[in-house]
Parts: sequence; structure tokens; C-alpha cells
Amino acid sequence: MKKVFFALAFLSASLGGVAETVGDVSTTFKLLSPNDKVVVEVFDDPDVAGVACYLSHAKTGGYKGALGLAEDTSDASVACRQIGPIAFKGKIAMQDEVFNARTSFLFKHVRVVRMVDRKRNTLVYLVYSDKLIDGSPKNSVTAVPVPAAQPIPLK
Repeated sequence: MKKVFFALAFLSASLGGVAETVGDVSTTFKLLSPNDKVVVEVFDDPDVAGVACYLSHAKTGGYKGALGLAEDTSDASVACRQIGPIAFKGKIAMQDEVFNARTSFLFKHVRVVRMVDRKRNTLVYLVYSDKLIDGSPKNSVTAVPVPAAQPIPLK
């Protein structure tokens, strides 16, 4: 039993992203349990200094939500911005996942993928939700232009 518990704890920790909560707003009122919310979080691109991404997503309340057993909806939006001088920490892939967070007990995640638009020297960020069997086509996209004099170092 202990092995199963530690495996689940490790799996949950390894699937989560590193983000700070900026704030949230309630979307429904529940008298005796937590409300459903829209949460806004921010994370820094792990490979590109000077770029931060703001992610909004639904968080299911109620008793299941409070216990971490609810499945959040696939509604999410992302806005990435240059917040300082852009500096690459090394060569980056043409497409790479830069953030993921669990949105159900085990099988559903919200993911942010960074893509490179080489022709326009721009970083493009896409947020979407996936599920083990059936994901969602709901998505959002944003872009951060890199100064023309600073080529994006690709792998």
C-alpha cells in the first residue's frame, strides 16, 4: 500500500508545472464547499529568460474539487509577454512543451507548447488540454517577437 501511495505522489508531483498563482475569480457559488473558479497563473519560460506566460484556466470546486478528485474543464487561455531582455539559455527545439499541469486526478492535463516561427523570428505559445483517451480541441495561442538582430538559437 505504501508503494502505491508513493508512486501516486511521485506521479502527481512530476506532472505538475511550476507556476505562481496571480489570482482567481469565482464563477459559481457553493454554500458549503469551494466555488468553481477561473485561476490566473504565471510561469517563466524555462529556456528563454525575459519571457513570462500568463495562463488562465477553469478550476472545479465542490467537494470533489477540494479533494483533488474533480476533472476541470478544458477551458484555458495563454498570454506570453517579454518582461525583460530576451536571453536564450541554450539552443531550443522547434517545438517543446514548456509547462503542464494536472487537471484531473490522473489522466487530464493543460499543456503549453512553445514553437518557433523561424521566418518571423518569433516564439509562439499554444495552450491546450489533453486526456488519455479523448482530448479537447479548445486552445489559445500567443506570440512573442524576438528582436531581428537576435536570432533564435535552434537545436
